[in-house]
Amino acid sequence: MTSPADPGLQAERTSLAWRRTALSVAVGSLVALRVLPPQLGPLGYAVALLGLAWSGDLALTARRRYRDGSRLVRTRDDPDGRAVAAATLARTAVVAGVLAVAALVLVVVIASR
Repeated sequence: MTSPADPGLQAERTSLAWRRTALSVAVGSLVALRVLPPQLGPLGYAVALLGLAWSGDLALTARRRYRDGSRLVRTRDDPDGRAVAAATLARTAVVAGVLAVAALVLVVVIASR
């Protein structure tokens, strides 16, 4: 429940959390860029670059969610805005799931060598 004195802080905290997530994915992708290519060759580069692209998408999502969240706080009843926010969250969850499965497959491939 947001405080009536400053209702915009919830959107700000959410945006900062998304930005931290984007930064974490970017750092993990840079580490993968250093570690994976010697193990997997060109596939390691592809995985690391996909991670960097995903971190860029997360950073843009942070900005979009902040803008949409601020608008939702001001209008309170915007079903279209809520649908956009839900679609953004669903897209991020699907991408995270696909990348998690890909990472699991890579770990199994590396462990079997």
